[in-house]
Amino acid sequence: MDPAVLREATRIDPAVPFRASSDHLHHTWAQTFFSRPELYVRPRSIDEIRKLVTLARHCRRRLVTVGSGHSPSDLTCTSSWLVNLDDFNRVLEVSPETGVVTIEAGIRLRDLGARLEEHGLTLSNLGSIDSQSVAGVISTGTHGSSLQHGLISECILSLTLMLANGQLVRCSATNNPSLFRAALISLGALGIIVEITLQAEPTFKVAWRQTRRQLSSVLNEWTSGLWTSHEFVRVWWMPYEKSAVVWHADKTDLPLRPPPRLFYGETLGYHVYHNLLALANYFPRILPWVEWLVFGLQYGFKAEATVTEAVEPARSGLLMNCLYSQFVNEWALPLEKGPEAITRLSAWLNGDPATARIPFSADGLYVHCPIEVRVSDSTRNQTPRPFLDPTSPNGPTLYLNATLYRPYLRDPPCKDQYYEAFEWLMRDLGARPHWAKNFLSTRAELKHLYGPDMDEWLKVRQDVDPDGMFLGEWHYRTLVLPGTSSDESDPSSTVMAALPLLEREKTRRKADVRGAGDGMEWIGDRRWETKEELGDQAAAHAAAAAAASAGASVSALEKEKSHPWPEASSLSPPTTATSEESFDLLASGEASIVLPEYDSWVKE
Repeated sequence: MDPAVLREATRIDPAVPFRASSDHLHHTWAQTFFSRPELYVRPRSIDEIRKLVTLARHCRRRLVTVGSGHSPSDLTCTSSWLVNLDDFNRVLEVSPETGVVTIEAGIRLRDLGARLEEHGLTLSNLGSIDSQSVAGVISTGTHGSSLQHGLISECILSLTLMLANGQLVRCSATNNPSLFRAALISLGALGIIVEITLQAEPTFKVAWRQTRRQLSSVLNEWTSGLWTSHEFVRVWWMPYEKSAVVWHADKTDLPLRPPPRLFYGETLGYHVYHNLLALANYFPRILPWVEWLVFGLQYGFKAEATVTEAVEPARSGLLMNCLYSQFVNEWALPLEKGPEAITRLSAWLNGDPATARIPFSADGLYVHCPIEVRVSDSTRNQTPRPFLDPTSPNGPTLYLNATLYRPYLRDPPCKDQYYEAFEWLMRDLGARPHWAKNFLSTRAELKHLYGPDMDEWLKVRQDVDPDGMFLGEWHYRTLVLPGTSSDESDPSSTVMAALPLLEREKTRRKADVRGAGDGMEWIGDRRWETKEELGDQAAAHAAAAAAASAGASVSALEKEKSHPWPEASSLSPPTTATSEESFDLLASGEASIVLPEYDSWVKE
């Protein structure tokens, strides 16, 4: 550990542990990206999180919070400090009568499901997997597949965040509503979500059924019951077979009945499929045959010839097996545009450019299946809509997910050509990308797609983290931040002056890690190691602080260092340390500056 960091850690709340290691290798779940953070921190309490944030501010380090790392992008990559909340995972309060539950934000969905089940409760909706942290699910807009539900976060009643100034701020639909709408899809850029209060419901079982159908019959039924005849519905589209597997589920009181073992659910089938995908990296022309064979063995070779059914608890029955490492490129568009999107993409993949109207060649291109088709409807939700909600604001939403597997962590040769055309089609149909997936949209495109909502989100973000403690290259590339421009012609010095803690990418290279396959190592700028750059950064910060404080003789950082911190208390009710004062008050400046409620700290 850097001696300067260690020295500062012993000065800030010395009785509070700082659980950090310096030899951690971070990677995404799919092992698409690797990075080596300077420190890997696993706090266990609010006191430890507060100390971490204070220390990062003193030492001028960026903070990145990560759960399962399920996003395959570089969103969670850093060479600075990586924070994992797996040890901050308690269920703080449960009301079986009302279904209201308060939890620490690091708990994984699977563990929360098990704990809720002990009280006869469950979540109303789930996505495809349950390995993510609840904070991660909220931060990236995770969804399931049901027109009776929107985003998973629609069950959230309130959130508590640790801001860059060390303050805990609670927000909800009625208290700090702008912060609440921003935090419901925070992109990890607002602060550290530490506490979540959510609405659960009595536990239930689902009876699900799936069968193979012709794609034409699926499209014919698109507006006449495909998505509305059951509570949960999803479709896996096989583009070369021009078929689809339709899965649907409803709540039931039937006795449990486990699902049958299918082809790639067995060890042999799993490895056969994996090796066929690996072979296709060298001989892509076999992919239509692989689709016919594997999905025929899994779901039947003829439409509606094989039906698979089961009855399971909702917390397992709504999930699916993601199989192998993968790239995922998912976009949200109005549900009524689904038939056009599928018809045009199908035509492009099958050599019909006139119908496809996609200005890219598909010659020699072969892709993986299935293409995942899911739905949601956020307009049914009575809680405030997240500023960065990608779903349709005026009706049901369709999600198209162009999944590409990475057999033995090797990238498929079709990726760039496929995703270029897929994203062009999605833009042509007015779709928005899923924040947690692989996409190449520019900050100008995203600003246009979200309009005033993006402006509001950026305003809240800048209020709570003016120095950019929670920002990295992904945010710089994707958002119009202070010091940046829509045309991406911004000089680095301007950005660094406006956001002195923002971490830029220095380079990326093939990961020199055994078994990493084609995974890339992401390397940040590590500006704190260069004295000259550190001096420039400090000068920029001091100038900004001086301007903000209207001519104060010392910087906000120095003011904060000169004042003692209050004794922290447990976060769980009724002794929560969270302030219920207005968000605008708490978001400005350092924690010990211009906060009337806490003025006694300084006077003491």
